[in-house]
Amino acid sequence: MSRKLDGRTAIVTGAAQGIGKAIATRLAADGAKVIVSDVNGPGADAAAAAIGHGAIAITCDISKPDDVANLVARAGAVNVLVNNAAIVPFIAWDDIDLDHWRKLIDVNLTGTFLMTKAVTDKMRAAAVKGRVINIASNTFFAGTPNMAAYVASKGGVIGFTRAAATELGKHGITVNALTPGLIESDGVKSSPHANAFEFVGMLQALPGRGQPEDIADAVAFLASDDARWMTGQTLNVDAGMVRY
Repeated sequence: MSRKLDGRTAIVTGAAQGIGKAIATRLAADGAKVIVSDVNGPGADAAAAAIGHGAIAITCDISKPDDVANLVARAGAVNVLVNNAAIVPFIAWDDIDLDHWRKLIDVNLTGTFLMTKAVTDKMRAAAVKGRVINIASNTFFAGTPNMAAYVASKGGVIGFTRAAATELGKHGITVNALTPGLIESDGVKSSPHANAFEFVGMLQALPGRGQPEDIADAVAFLASDDARWMTGQTLNVDAGMVRY
């Protein structure tokens, strides 16, 4: 790997498995000290042990301010934040209720805000020119069915990314979003989304099934100095399913 992140510390939320673990693995291979964060404590511990390179695990529910404060305090100086943690449901429109809506907004959108605010406040205090990468979803562009609250929350992440970039640019902090398509991750393979690969494949410009490493490679670019002149953007990584 490139070692472009030597001497830097990165927090990756939702990193016990799937896309988050792949991102943490890639950033560690590029030289970063990685904080593997997840609400699943044992899963985070196992992921950090598998990643190596000095990775450590910290349990955190990103929707809880006290958990976020503890995570950021224990992480020390942070150069890169990857907001990956999210709830990904498959719920028909007629089955959505207010509790479901609020839970998804609390984790997927408010959690992204809490983490970004806490980490970038710390970056600003230390005059760190940091990187924030928010994992959104191409469902925002597609309006995917059976995911109304999720699509709304990820649309909010894209809007938040643009606003945060405006607020933080003067401090040398970049904020970008990345929108994966359907990825053959552990979570997807154990959910109803696993049945969608054939249909999604027909919509893609490139054949095949997206892998967590495809997203990790794009995150590594956004985390590096190669993306120093890029902020407030949404990078779509879905084999050309959505073209805009």
